[in-house]
Amino acid sequence: MFCDEIIIVDDNSSDNTLDLVSSFKRKSLNVYKRNLENDFSSQRNFALSKVNTKWAIFVDSDEVVTRELMEKIKKVLSVDLYDGYYIKRVDYIWGKKLIHGETGAINLLRMAKVKNGAWVGKVHESWKVSGSISNIDQELMHFPHQSVAEFISEIDYYTTLRAEELCTLGVKANWFLIIMYPFSKFFLNYFLRLGFLDGVHGFVSAIIMSGHSFLVRAKLFQLQKKKFKPAELS
Repeated sequence: MFCDEIIIVDDNSSDNTLDLVSSFKRKSLNVYKRNLENDFSSQRNFALSKVNTKWAIFVDSDEVVTRELMEKIKKVLSVDLYDGYYIKRVDYIWGKKLIHGETGAINLLRMAKVKNGAWVGKVHESWKVSGSISNIDQELMHFPHQSVAEFISEIDYYTTLRAEELCTLGVKANWFLIIMYPFSKFFLNYFLRLGFLDGVHGFVSAIIMSGHSFLVRAKLFQLQKKKFKPAELS
């Protein structure tokens, strides 16, 4: 058996998630409904608090654990040499596997001992785990943004959260960063990271991810301006 326990945290979804979950024939399946409240780390830490096993692996709703990854996980856990593991995540967009660009080099700390860390960051959250960390050489399949409209809608949501987080941290934006950061990101992902080898899919991905950088800094700049109203400057 791949795992001893399944924990699902549902952000009051409006699709058929709960219907699908109810079809699982597992006694060790626990479902919790909890508002996300724009804090991804809080949601993941809530899930972590419900784990009754020594190890946990986080899998999002648009990700798939392959049989090869399952077998590799069982193998590394049988020897228990490390406290956490990075897993390479590979994006599949519109039927194509993206090998290059930004998404072609993503390794995420997704499996670790439950008591060795916690998630931090409201958006683009990361699992901070103490102890020795290694890598698992099998891929976690990721199926995000299955249409351009969905891609743009999600980026608009995530960039708002990221801009608010950066503003809270005191990070500043200016016209130079608004222009140059997206341009530099496109050049890095499409040329230096060979995104052009993924064809049209790689080009669209590079463009939209650069748009992500633009929106974060543009929204951050707007938030900065709201902090200093004309009346406050007089």
